Amino acid sequence: MEKDRIKQAYLDFVLNEGHPPASVFKLTQQLGGSEAEFYQHYPNFEAIDREIWADFGKQARTAAASEPVWEGYGSREKLLAFYYTLLEILKQNRSYALMSLRRSLHRMPGLSPRVLDDFRQDFERFVADLLTDGRVSGEIANRPIVQDGYPRFFWQQVLFVLGFFAKDDTVNFERTDAAVEKAVTLSFDLVGRNTLDSAVDFVRFLVRR
Repeated sequence: MEKDRIKQAYLDFVLNEGHPPASVFKLTQQLGGSEAEFYQHYPNFEAIDREIWADFGKQARTAAASEPVWEGYGSREKLLAFYYTLLEILKQNRSYALMSLRRSLHRMPGLSPRVLDDFRQDFERFVADLLTDGRVSGEIANRPIVQDGYPRFFWQQVLFVLGFFAKDDTVNFERTDAAVEKAVTLSFDLVGRNTLDSAVDFVRFLVRR
């Protein structure tokens, strides 16, 4: 059995039944294959869920970066473009996305559900690159003591956005779109240069005299 065929069959089952298959045997029997063939690709159903969410993130980054305006964007605009593209992908897969989020997010409020582990690792690498570019351009303040923790800070923002999306009952998730813009604006106000940075620079200038 091909890996993509297993993943699609699993996804179809979850969408039709509202829950994962009772066992690997049940799914592979439906596909006309064997359990051994399944285990050549996945250790369990949770691994398929993690891969599906990682796929959502990769698709969002690839699609956003393929836009002609991408190279002209700063770090803030690139993160916004990623979020809006991700939301469009989630809307296209809303039944699975909402079912998965509502099943996992409420179990550990504020903590990362295991289903998002692969997505989180990819996202943190992505946002770390954005922030590095932002420091080079001056959009992000250089704060050596705290900046290593920024990717984890932005991951909490992802959890906020996904949680908001899961609870949003407005037409076409309009409130989630607005929440994304406000969250990203606030986060870049916090990591960007501000009055405190200007004060520190001024003190350093005076000390060097």
